[in-house]
Amino acid sequence: MLKPQYAILRFAKYKGPEIGHIEAHNERTKEKYASNPDVDTSRSHLNFHLVQPERKYRAEAERQIAEAKCRIRKDSVRVVETLVTASPEFFKGKKKAEIREFFEEAVRFIEKHQSKDSIISAVVHMDEKTPHMHLSFVPLTADGRLSAKDIVGNKKKLTWWQDEFWKHMVKKWPDLERGESASETGRTHIPPRLFKEATHLNRQRDMLLQLLGEVNPLNAKKKSTEIEALLEQYIPGVERMQTKLRKYDAAYKDLQAENAALKKKDDTSRESVKHRLEVAQQLQEFEDLKRAVENVPPEVLQAYQQSSTLTQKEVGAKNALGR
Repeated sequence: MLKPQYAILRFAKYKGPEIGHIEAHNERTKEKYASNPDVDTSRSHLNFHLVQPERKYRAEAERQIAEAKCRIRKDSVRVVETLVTASPEFFKGKKKAEIREFFEEAVRFIEKHQSKDSIISAVVHMDEKTPHMHLSFVPLTADGRLSAKDIVGNKKKLTWWQDEFWKHMVKKWPDLERGESASETGRTHIPPRLFKEATHLNRQRDMLLQLLGEVNPLNAKKKSTEIEALLEQYIPGVERMQTKLRKYDAAYKDLQAENAALKKKDDTSRESVKHRLEVAQQLQEFEDLKRAVENVPPEVLQAYQQSSTLTQKEVGAKNALGR
């Protein structure tokens, strides 16, 4: 049975300093991507622009806003970022030219409904797991107002965008199915960055276990230094993830209840099976994330406690010498 291939369109709104952060990610201006292990910098040369930015995102946004003589507030949304992609299955076996054609068509779709001149950048990332495009634009309306709310700001409008995007793309790719947004399903979707952070934590945990297993009397001092440095990243990282995941406790319980109810239903229609698979997949994703932060190996925890105790003793000794 072939997996469904979905056309995916997502929007995010940005007001101030965070515009620089999305620019650094989209334009690959960082030297390292430690918080995003999915970025394979050895493949970054394969990325390509469909709209090349003429200046910094924030500077370009401010230029367009000033030129349009818009009334703005400090908390006005200045940039809307559109994420365009499809299910991984859609891209399997496709050549770069075919992938480019998909994103060029997506740009044409956006330009049908948003002024071409308002687009700051459209860059396709080929250096992550699934090809995707970040298209950033200034949310100027046809009558010259700055209003992200009018463009993407409510459930009805987001549903319209999903409908129109699918209608446009399915003309060329008939196998594509319409994607769903979180606002339509009524579910709280976990941001993709949390899965990337969890992957990073799992790698750090595996490295720690390997280092702990390699310690012997001859290399104890060197290995201890490596272990301590890694622990200082891993344990606080786990704690931060635990805090973030608590926000999704209610959504997790709702999903468990929905999954249990669906299992009891004797409905084998295509839509029902599709719905059941989607819920089961999202529940699995939740549980994978929880495991990443709940199952800290005892030996790693013990090493961190020992490291913390030693550090406290060293601080105490230094303080005593200073008196």
